[in-house]
Amino acid sequence: MVPFEPTVDAENLKKSMKILGTNEEAIIEILTKRTSLQRQEILRQYRLAYDRDLVKDLKHHLHGKFEDVVVALMTPLPEYLAHELHRAMKGKGTNEKVLIEILCTNDNKTIKAIKAAYEEQNGKSLEKAVKEETSGDFKKLLEDLVSCDREEDECRPELASELAKELFDAGKGKVGTDEDKIRHILTKYSYSTLRCVFVEYQKLAGGPFEKDLRSELSGDFLEAILAVYSSIQNPANFFARELHATMKGVGTRDRALTRLIVSRCEVDTKAIKTEFIDIYGKTLEKAIKGETHGDYKKVLLALIDG
Repeated sequence: MVPFEPTVDAENLKKSMKILGTNEEAIIEILTKRTSLQRQEILRQYRLAYDRDLVKDLKHHLHGKFEDVVVALMTPLPEYLAHELHRAMKGKGTNEKVLIEILCTNDNKTIKAIKAAYEEQNGKSLEKAVKEETSGDFKKLLEDLVSCDREEDECRPELASELAKELFDAGKGKVGTDEDKIRHILTKYSYSTLRCVFVEYQKLAGGPFEKDLRSELSGDFLEAILAVYSSIQNPANFFARELHATMKGVGTRDRALTRLIVSRCEVDTKAIKTEFIDIYGKTLEKAIKGETHGDYKKVLLALIDG
């Protein structure tokens, strides 16, 4: 573990930003070896020592995608994700993938922090924005998630058989689909309870719940429900697939790649890397090396090296 001395880090960051050149490797070495909370302490120490805003100085000396990653790292995660949500919903059209990635995969505590940051940044509630920018069952699902009513600490395995039957009767077990019932169960009960439910569902239905979701639902609602399901069953698998999607085909979705790595680098990067190689037969590091370059590549690799 690298010793944390915020005054020393602040001093070294100041030294790395010179008129005649910037030491990008020093910046990467310092910022990627610190937690988000530690980086906020470095910000405070930098201001105390130099009466300057570290983020503004970094933005002045850095450029392009590398700058984007560094600024994201220096922003408290709830504020960063709130900004990404606002960007996904502003202007003409909505980027539903961003809403799904952020709102369908986080717990109550994280979503509450994002909601507070969103309102502080935009002067209106996240609930109102979601209501205005989405529709149908997809809107109802996001509204349920943003309400933060999910049970979290309580595991109730005694409900597993009953809830599994309700899910079966809402989908595979009837003509038509009861989307409201599926949505209610997946947003109301704790992850630990739902894992028990999914085990019982497979016994009842003869196959995994995910398979039946794919045959019963469609569109953004399907993608959002699958994200919720995956976050309950195996979040690392979900994020490995999301990372792969940012890099497949022609071009790279760099904003999404940055957001995924910055938001998960202190959570489950090791597990994501294991899932990535199991699914795709190559390392996440190799994938990133093949799709990025320069300091942008170096900072991403340093973050997943963890």
